[in-house]
Amino acid sequence: SGDIMQAAVNRILVCNHYVFTGVNLQTAREKIAEAIQFTENRKLMIIMTQMQYSQNSVLKLIGADEERKCTAEGEEILATNNSVMTSHYFQKVCISFLFRSYDRMKENIGKYLACVGNTWANLFITHAFHAFNIGLIFFWLARKSGDGDGQQWKERGKLSKMALKKWTESSSWNFENKWYLLEAEELFCSNNFDAAKTYYDKAIASAKDHKFINEEALACELAAYFYLELGQMDKALELFLFAHEKYHEWGAFGKCTSLFEFVSSNFTSFIGSGLTLTNSNDTMGQEAAVAAPNVTGGLFSLTNTNVNMGQETAAPAAAPNVDDGDGDGLLSSLDDVLQRYSAS
Repeated sequence: SGDIMQAAVNRILVCNHYVFTGVNLQTAREKIAEAIQFTENRKLMIIMTQMQYSQNSVLKLIGADEERKCTAEGEEILATNNSVMTSHYFQKVCISFLFRSYDRMKENIGKYLACVGNTWANLFITHAFHAFNIGLIFFWLARKSGDGDGQQWKERGKLSKMALKKWTESSSWNFENKWYLLEAEELFCSNNFDAAKTYYDKAIASAKDHKFINEEALACELAAYFYLELGQMDKALELFLFAHEKYHEWGAFGKCTSLFEFVSSNFTSFIGSGLTLTNSNDTMGQEAAVAAPNVTGGLFSLTNTNVNMGQETAAPAAAPNVDDGDGDGLLSSLDDVLQRYSAS
């Protein structure tokens, strides 16, 4: 009874709130499932189909070995409804970005851009999150594409950044960290590395202060890729460790596995024979049901086998706001990393 369309829209808003603001993903998973059931029971098939794409993104982040298939009716809606199509490709491009799948991301960004201008019934607040996520993707495309298409992607990224700046003026609490991160990524594209460092630090600090744990993790990860590109392996490793911890705290166990595999394969020679990366499936005190089956990406840490007369010691990553005294909030050498993560 009552206005079921408004009730369905309210449920979408709640679900988007959970996903975009870093609420534990298991909670988001449950709320999305409830919303899908609500819309299915009332035959609101367009809204249900859109929610199913959000559901699959959450399942991917959690690391669940499942994907919900759309019904034949849902597939027909996807083929004919630009609004649903936009939601579909937005989810696909964002997941590809988070899992650093460049080719898949590049394939889907074109499809997203082809339909985003002709959508209807997009909830107003989601425009801000589209601008943020798609802006980050544009800047990555700019760096990977070189001088040819790179400038075009960079200009698109700048437009997204300016859109986010307007949202920041309306609510610094909600959007400041996002604008800082887009600014850092643009500066990275422009080879203005000193300024980029400042804005990565601001993005991390702002996300932490405003309690967006998912975006704190993302800012740390993107900053880590930045330092990796500069060859500053110790700072990159420090930030990857912290990003992994925050993704884990968010409940993104599938992302944790992906990030652990990347770090393990790219830092082996840097870490050396006396150090190893260790990985556990600790669920940070969450109930066992929170972790998806076959997840291998719990917390990981540095283990130093050259200290305490061969006794291995390890500790989880700590926030990068305790520095080595140079004021940048980060560590400057592998020795500093060891001092933080191993008992002397």
